[in-house]
Amino acid sequence: MDGSHSHAAGGGEGTQRTLNPYVTGNSVIAMKYKDGVIMACDTGASYGSTLRYKSVERIKEVGKHSLIGGSGEFSDFQEILRYLDELTLNDHMWDDGNSLGPKEIHAYLTRVMYNRRNKFDPLWNSLVLGGVKKGPKGDEKYLGMVNMIGTHFEENHIATGFGNHMAIPILRGEWREDMTFEEAVKLIEKCLLVLLYRDRSSINKFQIAKITTEGSTIYPPYALKTNWGFAAFENPSKGAVGTW
Repeated sequence: MDGSHSHAAGGGEGTQRTLNPYVTGNSVIAMKYKDGVIMACDTGASYGSTLRYKSVERIKEVGKHSLIGGSGEFSDFQEILRYLDELTLNDHMWDDGNSLGPKEIHAYLTRVMYNRRNKFDPLWNSLVLGGVKKGPKGDEKYLGMVNMIGTHFEENHIATGFGNHMAIPILRGEWREDMTFEEAVKLIEKCLLVLLYRDRSSINKFQIAKITTEGSTIYPPYALKTNWGFAAFENPSKGAVGTW
């Protein structure tokens, strides 16, 4: 689904840009916890309003110290992963004992996204970049995001897409810096469950990943236990003005 290369108009070989998002993934949720950074999203990808693909992995390792999660146009996310492969390979080939950390990769992505936006040829994604790397003050946890127009920031917890509206209030109320991994998973799952109930493009197949100083782990997809017996779900239009 690499949307950056296809036949140009006229039948010859050429490059065609993403003018509108076609196959899109939704919210990514991430936060720092006691030992590192945890990140999660579902494995669905929508073709317009049709939930077309059910097993799309949108969390990937970047180098030795980072994880990236992407929402938005999936072919553009694949193009970004190709950029990052070239970046980390070039960094490895220097063989100087140094390696790019999450802060440097986030800065690189910020420049890429802002550069493409200035060309009126944006990559239609919101990206979450988290990681852990030893620094002057010991092990330093890092979590940042950048969107399709180059807006970027660092934060203790981040959510893209619908999660920015529905998960962030939960994270603001319940997140703690000293959370264990088990506590962090429970809080992440609470946010994912809210999105599953309220976001039509979400599916009940989720993937969680973590990164610590010991390395990264991307866990296999799994489902959450749900309850659709709430009165508001059974009769959603009750009391609404103008409904049938």
